[in-house]
Amino acid sequence: MKPAWWMAAAAVATWLAVAAVPGVESDLEILFGMLAPLTGAVATWVLVVRVYPANPERLTPLMVIAFGGKVVFFGAYVTIMLAVLALQPLPFVVSFTTYFVALHFFEAVCLQRLFAQHVPTAK
Repeated sequence: MKPAWWMAAAAVATWLAVAAVPGVESDLEILFGMLAPLTGAVATWVLVVRVYPANPERLTPLMVIAFGGKVVFFGAYVTIMLAVLALQPLPFVVSFTTYFVALHFFEAVCLQRLFAQHVPTAK
């Protein structure tokens, strides 16, 4: 569960750092650009940690379902943020994209480390 805390702490810390920069007026866009990718990455990691140790063969179907859920969630989220809340598109999209890539890259590295711990050794 540590990676979920690291993802959350890093995301919030970077948002606070950017928000503290004088002249940055896109604090809200950056925050909302961070929230969905963070939620998606943390939710996926929590599912992985719960499913993989007990039943590794269930992980791939679970990840496929999670991917489909994320596509719908992210599509609806971006639509709501830009159409309903009318956030400034450029800072929101840059923030969303940056957090999405960074958090999912970190999640991929953590998955690789998790899988490496459970590789059967040759006898």
